[in-house]
Amino acid sequence: MSAEFDISQTLDVKGASCPMPVVKTKQAIDDLEAGEVLEVVATDSGSMSDLDGWAAGTDGVELLDQVEDGDVYKHYVEKTA
Repeated sequence: MSAEFDISQTLDVKGASCPMPVVKTKQAIDDLEAGEVLEVVATDSGSMSDLDGWAAGTDGVELLDQVEDGDVYKHYVEKTA
């Protein structure tokens, strides 16, 4: 199962634990243009709720999808503004 998005950049945060996936995601999103999609690849199961909560509380970003692929969690975040 994989999401179908036009991915602008992939951020590999495998091996990082909370709060680093969110911190690194925010840094990467800041470098994108509106409409671009960031794929975040993590191994921390907590990243599912952490990134969901971060995106919900952050203006200018939208969490498009999250995919659990075994021990890997993929998050697709669009910069909307």
